[in-house]
Amino acid sequence: MTKTEASEFYNIPVELLDEYESWGLCGEVKKVMGAWQYDDRDIERLSMIMTLHDIGFSNNDIETYMRLMLEGDSSEQERLRMLSGKRSNTLDEIHFRERQLGRLDYLRFKMKKKEKS
Repeated sequence: MTKTEASEFYNIPVELLDEYESWGLCGEVKKVMGAWQYDDRDIERLSMIMTLHDIGFSNNDIETYMRLMLEGDSSEQERLRMLSGKRSNTLDEIHFRERQLGRLDYLRFKMKKKEKS
């Protein structure tokens, strides 16, 4: 499957495919007549990359995670540490937003109370 076909069929941005290729993670990708050819394993890796991107990993963290993943089970603890760290940061963000909502609701309450007076 070519880069264009992979991009269109799986709805993967071409920029992401370019980055994937630049990381050298395309173990199974073959360059045929100037065009990259992707197989099912590459698509699985790209799916993982998109998942990591969607949950907020930086490009550097994605590259690190993917390199660790290619090492196999020996890197599982490090990958778990990375996921746990992202989870903790996400929870911190959620709690911060909840405090913001509480403050917004308080200000709205005060304004509505003042209107009724």
